[in-house]
Amino acid sequence: MPKTTDHRPPGRRAASPAVLVAGLLLLGASVAWLVLSGATEIRYTADHSGTVPVWHRWVPALVGLLLVRLVPPRLGAAPPAIGSAGDRAPRLQAAVLAASALLFAVALGLLGGGEPAHTVLKLVLLLAVPLVLFRLTRPAPRVPRPARERAGAWRRYGPLVPVAAWFALTYTGPSAVPPSDYAAQVDVGTLLVTVVVVFAVNSLLEEVFYRRWLQSRWERLLGPWPAIVLSSLLWASWHVAIQGTGHLPTDLASAFANQGVQGLFLGYLWSRYRMMWPLLAVHGAVNAVPVLLGLL
Repeated sequence: MPKTTDHRPPGRRAASPAVLVAGLLLLGASVAWLVLSGATEIRYTADHSGTVPVWHRWVPALVGLLLVRLVPPRLGAAPPAIGSAGDRAPRLQAAVLAASALLFAVALGLLGGGEPAHTVLKLVLLLAVPLVLFRLTRPAPRVPRPARERAGAWRRYGPLVPVAAWFALTYTGPSAVPPSDYAAQVDVGTLLVTVVVVFAVNSLLEEVFYRRWLQSRWERLLGPWPAIVLSSLLWASWHVAIQGTGHLPTDLASAFANQGVQGLFLGYLWSRYRMMWPLLAVHGAVNAVPVLLGLL
């Protein structure tokens, strides 16, 4: 196993365990809250008020996490994602991106979670603000890939295994997500436009912002798992505005226990493989597959 150098500044190395433990405790407390309050049936889409048992959302994500770890069996550590240890730009970028993510969740909740607030806020806070930030601080960096097996078949095709397992567990078997009836209510043109727009505004933009931009910069400061947990919680938090019931503690717990756990899977896919297509396949499926299954 090759030796790796911890490029994080000393203060950030000390903060890493605290962020990781606090994040995991928040996830655990969310699950405990749902169990103790009897609210283990959670919403899984903003399209309707249907619910599924919360553990139905965990099984695909947890199996996916395990398979990401196992396939391929070894990968060298990725080099620092951004800058050098003494460079202030990564710290500024990480802080501004986290603030934008938090502001998006809060503002969307205050505005009721509907359109056009959802799309406008997302384009401003998750796209325009980062692009201006990168322009003012430094060019957006090339995100490195794992040092070992960069061109090897395992690294290129390894994500197929966890992604395929996630698909199978999410859409077949006892934990399968129920199909949506949206496709039966609209014409083919509207359906196609909806799928494309939702993919661009939700799947593509969110994965670029929360994983490629936000998580990568916090990985540079805190290390992989604290950054994965942090980005997952920030990503989960905004879903309260579109899937909440009006009871904030339960809504936050549901989001953390649902999208928060899914975010761990997506974040680990990015941290391990440094490729966008697995993230887009999973996130795109979350939004589109239940609708397309409704056509069957």
